[in-house]
Amino acid sequence: MLANASGVIALCLAAGLGSGLVGCGRPRAAEAIEPEEPPRYAMRGQIVRVEAARRVLLVDHEEIPGYMPPMVMEFIVTAGDIAGAREGATIRGEIYQDEMGDFRLEKLWPVDAVADGQVAAAASTLRQDTNIRGRKAYREIGENLPEFALYDQDARVVAATRFRGQRVLLNFIYTRCPIATMCPAAVANMMAVQREAAAAGVTDLQLVSITLEPAYDTPGVLRDFADARGIDTSNYSFLTGPETAIRDLLTQFGVIAEVDGPLIQHSMATLLIDANGRIIHRVDGSRWDVNTFLPRILPRTSTPTS
Repeated sequence: MLANASGVIALCLAAGLGSGLVGCGRPRAAEAIEPEEPPRYAMRGQIVRVEAARRVLLVDHEEIPGYMPPMVMEFIVTAGDIAGAREGATIRGEIYQDEMGDFRLEKLWPVDAVADGQVAAAASTLRQDTNIRGRKAYREIGENLPEFALYDQDARVVAATRFRGQRVLLNFIYTRCPIATMCPAAVANMMAVQREAAAAGVTDLQLVSITLEPAYDTPGVLRDFADARGIDTSNYSFLTGPETAIRDLLTQFGVIAEVDGPLIQHSMATLLIDANGRIIHRVDGSRWDVNTFLPRILPRTSTPTS
């Protein structure tokens, strides 16, 4: 699993330019005691009503074996999950009762036979492609972007074919990364590129951040992450999906990501893909700035403003 099943905020190891993996993490006081987590239960049901102002979903849920019979009840959810909720949609997630006695619904995923089938079929094809490529799975500069289909921050299916005819700046991050110079810095750089490109009138650029931690980074979590930073998602997509698909993409893009107890060990890579789906530039590590990619994105007559 890429996710840290213990629920402890993951630490990370990231590759710097020309250096090995460098450990980083948030120290914990020796005397600190983890609060006891309330029990969680898997739930599946249909949304009856969305109350955005209260951040509440009224859900007609199936029986939760050993916990409660099928019924219609309210669940408090995050702003990100409210944003993607639609009346009549089938969902799955985890419920628990908080210290105030309120029921909360987290790790919310849409359940849609067509969308789920599309994502599963793409994951299977990607798995076969990785196996067939074998030791040559790593895609060099000049090779094409692999085919994939994942969910974005609005729980919509996004296939690689959606980006054909546009240039793509792509990286891998995870929302719980606590180190300012790692994933947060990578996202800040992507946002800076987005602003500069927009200011120069570039209309064919898409930015994509794929999660390293799909078990935690659900569509709603990604939406909260983007909204908290004021990110313009009109051309910046945050993607998540099956762990097998994420692992195969990591393999094909040459990104290391492994869980070792409470650690997520990962390298970093940022890739620029042209309008034909071909990888044309790559930077490994987190130490890059907007001028690393802007000259390859902006019109030749434009000059970066920063």
